[in-house]
Amino acid sequence: MTDITVDLVRALVAGQFPHWKDLPLLPVARQGWDNRTFRLGESLAVRLPSAEGYVAAVEKEEHCLPTLAGHLPLPVPEPVATGEPGEGYPFPWSVRRWLPGDPLDAAKDVDSARLAGDLGGFLTALRKAPVGRGPVAGRHSYFRGCHPSVYGEEVERALGVLGDAVDAAACRAVWADALTSAWPYAPVWFHGDIAAGNLLVTGGRLSAVIDFGTCGVGDPACDLVMAWTHFTGRDREIFRQSVGLPGDAWRRARGWALWKALVTVAGLSGADPEGVQNRALVRVLEDPVVG
Repeated sequence: MTDITVDLVRALVAGQFPHWKDLPLLPVARQGWDNRTFRLGESLAVRLPSAEGYVAAVEKEEHCLPTLAGHLPLPVPEPVATGEPGEGYPFPWSVRRWLPGDPLDAAKDVDSARLAGDLGGFLTALRKAPVGRGPVAGRHSYFRGCHPSVYGEEVERALGVLGDAVDAAACRAVWADALTSAWPYAPVWFHGDIAAGNLLVTGGRLSAVIDFGTCGVGDPACDLVMAWTHFTGRDREIFRQSVGLPGDAWRRARGWALWKALVTVAGLSGADPEGVQNRALVRVLEDPVVG
C-alpha cells in the first residue's frame, strides 16, 4: 500500500495544478481502505487510490458521476480535475468538489427513520437513472451487481475457518435461499458500497452519497445490505418500503450481507474494529427482511 502523506499530495498539487498550490491541505478525519482523501481549501478535495487495485475507479467515476448527478436527489462527488502519477506516486488521482457533512458512522443526532426513507429514495432514483454506457458489473465492481453465487467458495471457506463459532447450518440455509433467484429485468445502476462511511449527514439528515468506485449496472440487491449493517426495527422496515424492491431481491441482499459478514469475521477480508460485521451476522441470521 502506497504511503500517501500531506507533503506528497502538496507536491502533486503544486506540480500539476499550481493555481491551487497555496490552498490549505488537510487529511480528512476518517479514511477508508481504498483511497486517501485530503481537503484542499474550502471547496475542493483530493482523492488518491491507496493501491493499484483501486486505480480503475478513478476513470470510472470521472465518466459516471457527471452523468448520474442530474438524476439523483442528493449530491454526489463532482470531478473537477484528474492528476497524473508523479513525485514517486504511481497512480492517477482526482480533484473533486468538497461535499460538507459527517460520515454517518461519525455523525450525531441522526434522524434514523428519515435517513432510512431518504436512502431508500436515493437508491430508487439511482435504479431509474438512464443506463447509457454504464459499466456492466464485474471485476471492476468486485462483482457487486452480479449474482451473489460468485462468492460461494469464499462463503464455504469462511465457514470452514469459523467452525463451531457460527451456526453453519443456518448460514448455509440463508445462502441457499439467496441463490434461488436472479435479477429478472434489464440491468440498472447500483452503487456497490452503500455503507455508513459513504453516507454524509448534515443536521441529522442524509446530505450526500460518496465513493462510487464500485458502481456499475446490474442487479441492485447488493445495495441493500444496510438493512443488516445499520438499520434495526422500524427503521429497517422504512428502508425496505422506501427501496421498493420485491422479496427475491431481499433474499439475494441477505446473501450479500452474509458473505461480507462471514469473510470479515473469519479474517479473510478487511478489519472490523467496531464490530459492524459481527453485529450484521447476528441480524442476518435472525431477520430475513423480505418483502
